Amino acid sequence: MGVWTDIEKIRFLLRQVGWRDIVDLILVWFVIYRALLLTKVSGAVQILSGMGVLAIAYFISQWQGFVTFNWILELFFSNLFLIVVILFQGEIRRALAQIGSNPLLIGYSSMETRQNLDEVARGAIELARRGIGALIVIEREIVLDYFVEPGTELDAAISSELITATFTPTSPLHDGAMIIRNGRIFSAGNFLPLSKSSALDKHKGTRHRAALGLAEQTDALVIVVSEETRSLSLFYGEVVRTDLDSAVLGRVLYEQMGLRMRPEKISSVSA
Repeated sequence: MGVWTDIEKIRFLLRQVGWRDIVDLILVWFVIYRALLLTKVSGAVQILSGMGVLAIAYFISQWQGFVTFNWILELFFSNLFLIVVILFQGEIRRALAQIGSNPLLIGYSSMETRQNLDEVARGAIELARRGIGALIVIEREIVLDYFVEPGTELDAAISSELITATFTPTSPLHDGAMIIRNGRIFSAGNFLPLSKSSALDKHKGTRHRAALGLAEQTDALVIVVSEETRSLSLFYGEVVRTDLDSAVLGRVLYEQMGLRMRPEKISSVSA
């Protein structure tokens, strides 16, 4: 009898849930989800960890009666909303811009992503053919602002011609890395953190060490074009793919971006 009573209680609660409650829960879930995405940036994780330490210190100060220390922490937490806005202004600005430019919250289409990846692959292949060194970074979920020394902002459409022209030795932006963000060439001439890993081949140059340094700390895809060997390498996470040909580079880029490479695209990338 007790089991049926519990079931009846559950049914009663479900009958009380209206469409407004469902929409309310979805909105709360969305806000929490977006906030959790921010914490995927290592800098954000460190900031939130620091706030957690202060929260623990606040409760300890209340418990132990540290009046002055508790008063200072109370002032801090009373302005917490303003502090969060200041600390995460870059991420909030990007999130609002994305919502504003895409009110229905639909991301870039797979077709657009495929076209962009094809252009990146073509640009890298052409640079390798000419023996021009390059460092191309495709940003994914983790925002790279905390990890790179910023260069010159471009905000340009992705094209193999622009990628090739940017890394031509006569270009003022050829030194450093190009960052691709949200389907656009965001900036060029950026400097990446160098890896201290001993696992990297000692014969590899600064570009490879910089690519590994960023890949170790973020989820970015980093393409390296070697001017000495005219070879292509791809870094992501702890994975290093070296001496890639055009077909393999395109296929791996597609896989890492969650896309399947159509057979006809393999030949077009190789062209």
